[in-house]
Amino acid sequence: MAQQTTQTPPAAAPTGAAKTEGDKDPPIQLSSKPQNDRIFWALPNFLTVENASQVPPLTAGQKFKLEARSTFDPIEYPYVAMVTLINQVSDSEPTFGRGFRGYARRYGTAFADNTAGNFGTGAVFPALVHQDPRYYQLGKGGFFHRVVYAGSRIFITRTDSGQRQFNYSEFLGNALAGALAPVYHPAPRTLVNSVSIWWTQIGWDAASYELKEFWPDIKHYIRRR
Repeated sequence: MAQQTTQTPPAAAPTGAAKTEGDKDPPIQLSSKPQNDRIFWALPNFLTVENASQVPPLTAGQKFKLEARSTFDPIEYPYVAMVTLINQVSDSEPTFGRGFRGYARRYGTAFADNTAGNFGTGAVFPALVHQDPRYYQLGKGGFFHRVVYAGSRIFITRTDSGQRQFNYSEFLGNALAGALAPVYHPAPRTLVNSVSIWWTQIGWDAASYELKEFWPDIKHYIRRR
């Protein structure tokens, strides 16, 4: 028994050392959440990093791949349908008319706005200006502190090197969506309409950041209840 006890530490030491070396190889698996999470178990949440301060940067190809995965996720189609229904009831852009035809036209423009905004803010400009499109959850501190933090991510983001920077991708990406809108939105095609679409997209992004920040807390509460 004594001899077996003295042999145990040498056997355990190499195992621990091997694990430490292995930990250095795939840091993204250790410091970032697996990219398969869904808010309310439905809405794609693939661009959120939970409880991690540093993760390896994304390549330009990975940015486009993750954004395509989110934008064309099956749940996005009924989500856009719900937003379109709200627009239909409020009779936004009256030139679309009522009935099924009006709804179909509103759905097409809503989906185009969503796609252009998502790719602009999550892939095109992050690749061009080397910014990280992921949302880094704070996950600690008081409620209002976290609310302010989440809202500020509209203006502040990370570069691929991990530095803080003004969120050019957010504003330029949604500006791209606003600039493209006159191509498929009905007349009058004015600057005011483009600016309205621009700020609407930014508003949706701000709301999504708040939801991404508190989703782990909501999920924990629901499971505990």
